[in-house]
Amino acid sequence: MDVIELLEIIGAGEDSKTQFKEFFSSPDALAAEITAFANTNGGRIVVGVSDDGELIGLTLDKVAHLNQMISNVCSQKIDPPLSVETENVKYKDRIVVVINVPRGINKFYVANGRDVWVKVGADKRRASREEMRRLLQESSNIFADEQPIPGTDISSLDRSLLEGFIENKTGGKIENISVSLKRLLNNMKLMRDDNCTLAGLLLFGKRDNQILSQHIISAVSWYGNDPAGVEYRDSEDIKGHVLDLFQNGMAFLKRQLRKKQKGQDFNSLGILEIPEVALEEALVNAIVHRNYYVESNIRLFVFDDRVEIISPGCLPNTLSVETIKNGVHIARNPILLSHIKDIKGIPYRGIGTGITRIIKSCKEEGVSVDFIDEVEKNQFKVVFWRE
Repeated sequence: MDVIELLEIIGAGEDSKTQFKEFFSSPDALAAEITAFANTNGGRIVVGVSDDGELIGLTLDKVAHLNQMISNVCSQKIDPPLSVETENVKYKDRIVVVINVPRGINKFYVANGRDVWVKVGADKRRASREEMRRLLQESSNIFADEQPIPGTDISSLDRSLLEGFIENKTGGKIENISVSLKRLLNNMKLMRDDNCTLAGLLLFGKRDNQILSQHIISAVSWYGNDPAGVEYRDSEDIKGHVLDLFQNGMAFLKRQLRKKQKGQDFNSLGILEIPEVALEEALVNAIVHRNYYVESNIRLFVFDDRVEIISPGCLPNTLSVETIKNGVHIARNPILLSHIKDIKGIPYRGIGTGITRIIKSCKEEGVSVDFIDEVEKNQFKVVFWRE
């Protein structure tokens, strides 16, 4: 980092990626700040700058003391240990130390043997229990869809839907299976002992199940292009298992979109202005890859100039918009992912080519599409632009 970049950072002020500190006299305080960044999305701590952006600087003795403290803190005060990079930047006769903290890959990180911190804007706070579970999920230590749901049992599942799935998957009648249905569901991780897993409920839960009512699709068709508007053409809360979510979500989108003639007979219904295969892929991805630890709904927003499909949870660690465009994917919900392709009525292949198909089909029809990883809002958005 050069002086010009440093002054630009200081001039922009603190935010969720940048923290100013005059100095750290306490190793515990330093550990808390570092883990807050590592548990969130990484960032930098600029030491030698006051909260209001005044460049105070450090003496050479303080620089040496701070660098030794950083080394000790990262190896002894943070669990698991974490590596950071430091830069000493000199401006006139003053030295500033920049601590670059990576986005952690072994979350969650505990400071001082007791605290799990996360960043919230320019501040930090202790993580809630649900946030700690999400952090574990990010490092693939825990998956939301394999968690058992207390108070559920095999009677919580839609029997006819379940039987159709098993017969389709095994190629035989359910009564001819050599193991009990409960044992089979445990083997498939759709149940754990006597309880249904979240994957089991999402795939086959009865429509009136309370857990399913917490994971719905909120669909709104707005007048104009402003999501803050109060007037809308249509709205619907779509509930049920994943087949219901997909089919009713697609039905909502088709109702709102125009159909156009493109070489069809005059009396034909025409084709959707946005390729149907692209909408299907984006919607299924939102259902399969959403973060089920985030307490939010999938949202379908139809505006005059665009369609937005918004999935709770930003991209997992190591993924970016560019990598998913090249077919790279990480299973956030592996149980759901492994079974959804065997649900009749859901066109999901599970081989990581969905984004490629979206791009290809939109290009063929002259439709612009954007993929936006909104880290600050903890959500992923696919935007299809309308004429």
